[in-house]
Amino acid sequence: MTTGPHNDAIRAPLTGDWGRRRRSWFLGGVLVIAVAAALGAAFLPSPTDLQSRVEALVAVRGDVLLQPSEVPKLLAEAVIATEDERFYSNHGIDVVAIGRALRFDAAHHCTCQGGSTITEQLVKDVYLNGSDRGLAKATDLAVALRLGLEMPKGQVLADYLSEIPSGRGLFGVPAAACVYFGQRFGKLSLADDALLAGMAQAPSAYDPRFDPSAAIRRRAEVLSAMVSEGYVSSQLATEAGATTLIVGSDRDGQCSAQS
Repeated sequence: MTTGPHNDAIRAPLTGDWGRRRRSWFLGGVLVIAVAAALGAAFLPSPTDLQSRVEALVAVRGDVLLQPSEVPKLLAEAVIATEDERFYSNHGIDVVAIGRALRFDAAHHCTCQGGSTITEQLVKDVYLNGSDRGLAKATDLAVALRLGLEMPKGQVLADYLSEIPSGRGLFGVPAAACVYFGQRFGKLSLADDALLAGMAQAPSAYDPRFDPSAAIRRRAEVLSAMVSEGYVSSQLATEAGATTLIVGSDRDGQCSAQS
C-alpha cells in the first residue's frame, strides 16, 4: 500500500486531534480530582482525628510518637527531597505530580504512577489500610487536602515518620534506625539519613542487611535529589555517597527507639 501527499494530509489532522483529545482528558482528569477533593474535604476526618489515630497506632505497636521538634533536619530534608519535593508549598495534594502521573498513565495505558504526597501516604496508612487503589484514591486526596489546609507541616511529617512501614515488620524511623544502623535515628550520618529516607519507597527491597548493592544505589538517588533541591552541596553528597555501608545490630538492646 502506497502513501502519498493526500494520505499524509489526512493523517496530520487526525494526529493533531488525538493529541488535543489526550490533553483534554488530562486536564479534565485533573479538574475532576481537584473538585472532588475540594467538595469532600469539608465532610472528612479532621487533624484531631488523624492525630488520635496515629497515637493509637504507635501505642499499639510499642513505637515512638515523634514530635515535630524531634525530627532531625537532614532526615526531614532527605524524605522531602525524595518523597514530596513540594511538601512545604502544596496543600496536601500536588496537582503537578498528579498531572504528571495522569499524563504518564495515559501515554502508557496503565495506572503506573500515583503522584502521592507525604500527606497522602500518611492518610493511606492511617485510614485506608495502606491502599489507595480505585475509589480509595479519591478518599485519599480529599482527606489529604483537608489535612494539608489545616494541619501544620511539621506535625504531618512527624506523624508520617512515626508510623511509616520500615520493612521486616518494623514501623517508624526510630525503630528502623536501631535495627538497621544500631543507633538512635537522631545520631545518624547524612549517608544513613539518606538511606533511611530512601527505604520508604520499598523497605524490604532496599534493606541494607540483605541487598547492600540496592541500598547503596538507593542512597545515591536520595543524595542526588537532596543536591537538586538545594539541601546539601555536591561535595557533601559525594562524600556521603562514598561512605562505606555499615549495617548495625541492636541484638543486645543497646539502642532503644524509646530512649
